[in-house]
Amino acid sequence: MREAYQEQLGKLAEELASMSTMVGTAMERATKALLDTDLSLAEQVIDEDSQVDEARARAEEHAFGLLALQAPVAGDLRTVIATIHAAEDLERMGDLALHVAKAARRRHPSAVLPTDVQAYFAEMGNIAVRLAKSVGSVIRSQDVETARGLEEADDEMDDLHRHLFTVMMSPEWSHGVAAAVDVTLLGRFYERFADHAVAVARRVEFIVTGKMPST
Repeated sequence: MREAYQEQLGKLAEELASMSTMVGTAMERATKALLDTDLSLAEQVIDEDSQVDEARARAEEHAFGLLALQAPVAGDLRTVIATIHAAEDLERMGDLALHVAKAARRRHPSAVLPTDVQAYFAEMGNIAVRLAKSVGSVIRSQDVETARGLEEADDEMDDLHRHLFTVMMSPEWSHGVAAAVDVTLLGRFYERFADHAVAVARRVEFIVTGKMPST
């Protein structure tokens, strides 16, 4: 019985790792759609967002089933509860990629981003995809040190996000209020994507150590 239960927990972890791949791919495509004004790619991200929602629903159903049928205690209970919260974070990451894709679609055929901030968003997209991949690795390995390492990438994202405001507040900014609003919102989407990735990593650390890391 115990072996079968551990197998179910392993399947639950794999469902989360699969979600991390999905949201990483979504953000990668959404970023490309944003930078290349690629409407078809934006539409693909929008259409496939429901798959992330369905994956969260499956993971939660699986987790609640384990709670109801197995009555887990101690470490196993931590795993199940943390999984439910992590699935929510991963779904939010998918929603943030969706918001980026919708911005690209809304402005099409015009570019959303002025040329002088495109490089920053290209790098933010790279960091976001890297974080999503790292989350999947952490979920599978439950490596606490790797989980803590995600904080560095999150700091990189925060630095880029803050720098966007420096660019927009510069006297050289000539793109108007509408473009500034778009840049502000999009920067926030990437920054929050990174925050949720770190939240998932912290939940993995909680599973392993029994202590939730301080923020």
